[in-house]
Order: sequence, then structure tokens, then C-alpha cells
Amino acid sequence: MTNSISTENNQQPLRIAIVIYPDAEVLDFAGPYEVFTTAVRVHQFNWQVQLVAETAMIKARAGFMVQSHATFADAEKPDILVVVGGDHTREVNNPVLLAWIKQASASTKIVASVCTGAFLLAEAGIVDTHNMTTHWEDIADLRRLYPSLTVHENCRVVNQGTLYSSGGISAGIDMALTLVADITKKTDAEATARQMEYRWDDSCLRV
Repeated sequence: MTNSISTENNQQPLRIAIVIYPDAEVLDFAGPYEVFTTAVRVHQFNWQVQLVAETAMIKARAGFMVQSHATFADAEKPDILVVVGGDHTREVNNPVLLAWIKQASASTKIVASVCTGAFLLAEAGIVDTHNMTTHWEDIADLRRLYPSLTVHENCRVVNQGTLYSSGGISAGIDMALTLVADITKKTDAEATARQMEYRWDDSCLRV
């Protein structure tokens, strides 16, 4: 696959925004955050990785308190937008969250979802007839609520052009490593996974 973003000879940082919200699944955002920041540490990439939320402090799932790097009011336009899962049943009715996701996606180069973040992308109108996946427990609901989507099961990562989605929770790590491979090279992703002592499942479904 041709890299979606060139990171060579670019003085501006590659901006990666990971969107979080109340009751977001912790590993959904912590996993990709670890991948991207480890890649920066190992390879000295000029990347800026930020957790972005509606408010400065977020209580994620199981009471895990998180301080965002930026709020919707002051976040810079991202090059890569990652929308995570969690208690999406409430957040699909959050107009502020959906509006920011839609606005940010309009100028981003890559959009990705982890777990039930797929529901937020669909509700925001960012995906329609696309190929996606989500947590195995939510496959049926994603198909029922957004029938124009082609929803794949038994896939940890699905990629269609500049859209990436992953299965639940830990699958977001595999997706983030796939993104590292696609925007740099596979050996960079392998070195990042090795540094993390993580066995990367690189069996991404390309459609």
C-alpha cells in the first residue's frame, strides 16, 4: 500500500488526535497512544500525539481519570484522527462531540476508529457505505443501525483507503501499528512492537 502521509522533509509535526470522552475504554486510547509515542521515542519521528476531549478532565471507564492535552475549543487540526470506543450509546447523542469529529475529519488525512468508535463515525456522517469492523459484541448492532456499512467480523483491523477501523480494545494496538507501518515502513512498526514487547497481528483486511 502507498503511504497515505509522507513524513519525510516535513518541518511541521504530524498531528495525531485521539478523541476521548466520559466512559471511554481505557485501552482503546492508551494502546494507540503507547504505540504512537513509542514510535516517536524509538525512531525520533516528528509527531505530536494528543488526547483531545470536550473538557480538560475525563473520567474514562472504571473511574480512570484522564487529563486531555487539548479540548475541542483549542485543539489544532489533526492529520490523523482516532476515535475510540467505550460507552458510545450516550455519546452518539452528544452533538458537541459529533460536530467536532465531523469538523476535524473534514481536513484530516486519515480517520480511524477503535472498537465502538465506529458508531461515532457513522453517527457523525463520516462513514456511510464503507467497510468497517468493531468489537465482536457490537457487530450486530452496527449492521442494524447503519445498514449501508459493510461490517466485517473476525477481523482485528480493516482498512479502506484512508479509513481504518479495528475490533475491540486491544485490537486498537494492532491498528495503530498498522498505521505506523503505512505512514512510514513495516520495519518501523515491527521495531515499535518489539520495544513494547507486543506480538503484532499484522493481518489487516484491505478492501
